[in-house]
Amino acid sequence: MFIDEHKGRFGVQPICRVLAEYGAQIAPSTYYAAKSRPPSARAVRDEQLKAEIMRVWKANYEVYGAYKVWRELNRQGITVARCTVERLMRELGIAGVRRGKKIRTTVRDDRHERAGDLLCRDFTAPAPNQRWVADFTHVVTWSGVVYVAFVLDLYSRAIVGWSAATHKRTKLVLDALQMALWRRDRAGHAVGKGLIHHSDAGSQYTSFAFTAHLLAADIDASIGSVGDALDNALMESTIGLYKTELINRRGSWKTLADVELATAEWVDWYNTSRIHRATGDVPPAEYESMFYAQLQPQPAAGANT
Repeated sequence: MFIDEHKGRFGVQPICRVLAEYGAQIAPSTYYAAKSRPPSARAVRDEQLKAEIMRVWKANYEVYGAYKVWRELNRQGITVARCTVERLMRELGIAGVRRGKKIRTTVRDDRHERAGDLLCRDFTAPAPNQRWVADFTHVVTWSGVVYVAFVLDLYSRAIVGWSAATHKRTKLVLDALQMALWRRDRAGHAVGKGLIHHSDAGSQYTSFAFTAHLLAADIDASIGSVGDALDNALMESTIGLYKTELINRRGSWKTLADVELATAEWVDWYNTSRIHRATGDVPPAEYESMFYAQLQPQPAAGANT
């Protein structure tokens, strides 16, 4: 309030007198009465909610907009209307982030035979480990360019594997795939026959070494149309999140090690905490847990507990 900001220098009565000359009739007694009046229930509630909103926003890389903050608050048992969250975020001066433009890093190699497109832009899956999509991006650091590859499960949107390197040879994307296979096996959900691995036509994904590894693991290769980003749109969208929520917001990057550490932290948050609309506004790990819980045998009706 204007009077609060300047009363220490000019005094309440002189300020009220000047304001009255400009048509703002505020008596000193009115000001003092307002200051002594206890805050309303709404004002008290707003201050409590502001603290919770700021906590959720800070805990999620400061990237959540009003919708995700609202959903997360309600997931935590804090009942609040979405419009209230929108209003209070405006008052706090905070907002979600917006994604930038996609920069393509993969380059096709016409010397390699390519697999067909088994997804045909259908980015859904009936269960985990049925359809994976993959791609990689680059990060500029003080010591040179770092490339980061990802493998994403279409069912839960979980990032099941990733890798980072100062090159973009086949080993980069192969390491991401091997991590995905290892993590699934370690979690007790080893990949079975019928998994589709989908990527663009980059030379890394059509190389003999990568194709041979897919064959050895009994994984079906799928390659999108050349030059058509829509054929791997979901993976590119996820990389867009990575660049927007982490890389572009953290300022200058120094080394490969810096990128690796930050990426590991972001992937863990993405899988275990970040909510996704496609999964009913729950994190990927929770969504998969719900799926596997449904597969557990249920006790027979009337059985003793």
